[in-house]
Amino acid sequence: MKRLLSGLIGIALSLGLTPGALAAYPDKPIVYVVPYAPGGTNDSIARVIAEHLAAELEQSVVVENKPGAGGTLGAAYVAHAKADGYTLLNASVGNLAIAPQLIPAKFDPFADFTPLANIGESRSVIAVNPKLPVTSLSELVAYAKANPGKLTYGSSGVGTPGHISLEYLKLLAGIDLVHVPYKGSAPALSDVISGHVDLISDPLANAAVKSGHLRGLAYFGAPDATDLPGVPSLLDTYPQWNFSGAFLAVAPRGTPDAVVTRLRAAFDKVLASAPVIAQLQAMGVSPQRLPPEETSRLIRKTHDVSAEIIEKANLKAQAQ
Repeated sequence: MKRLLSGLIGIALSLGLTPGALAAYPDKPIVYVVPYAPGGTNDSIARVIAEHLAAELEQSVVVENKPGAGGTLGAAYVAHAKADGYTLLNASVGNLAIAPQLIPAKFDPFADFTPLANIGESRSVIAVNPKLPVTSLSELVAYAKANPGKLTYGSSGVGTPGHISLEYLKLLAGIDLVHVPYKGSAPALSDVISGHVDLISDPLANAAVKSGHLRGLAYFGAPDATDLPGVPSLLDTYPQWNFSGAFLAVAPRGTPDAVVTRLRAAFDKVLASAPVIAQLQAMGVSPQRLPPEETSRLIRKTHDVSAEIIEKANLKAQAQ
């Protein structure tokens, strides 16, 4: 019997299972880290997923916000957490692939995480405060050229898709905009609505455009990929546009294979459910389920595309 038990344990260890993973997983609450402030797109996505993931796993999933440094603080926290499946990250390509190029990050985005799910592509909209005298993207460009350095834009932080996308627009349009970084989408959006900042590029702005609090000028994606009537695709003006944001779930590298398999299956069921799909679409996120290897390639692709934008825009790394 002892030999049999030893043999089973040996097989389990060879498969990446630890004695703890041999027990029923999960047997305690899971912490789902959001690397941005409450109320933003990343936070809203995490709370929807956490609710359904908890039902699927029959265990509590607690959302915990750890904002700061373009989302790299929360990512670093998860990267160095115990790799047992009880600390996960609701990540974006921003805090994994972009921000570490501009902010010293205490993790390796390509080596320190195991992908669990690709949640979806962000359908951001470039939106302005209605008091700004522009009604189209071309008018925004003309206004910016006539008033160089006077227009401000908010983002959820340095190195986020909202930051890099408008730096990309600056390059393509030949305009000057001033970046105002926040610790999340919600405070940035609030200041655009109140008029303290002129514009924003973020999926969270979709709802504000629908409600009339902001004016939408262009959205990311194909001409038929929006539910914002009258708002044209960015591709109509800049067909060479090749940058977009995406959201994904990851675990610390070294998480046991059996736990990773369990989590991937649970995320897959959650992201395939009609209620979750509808809620994500309402947030300006286009559900996009990909196999793990494709998710890893997406992170690398976003890193490479953003690196070119960062170099051309002459963006400098920031000391923390």
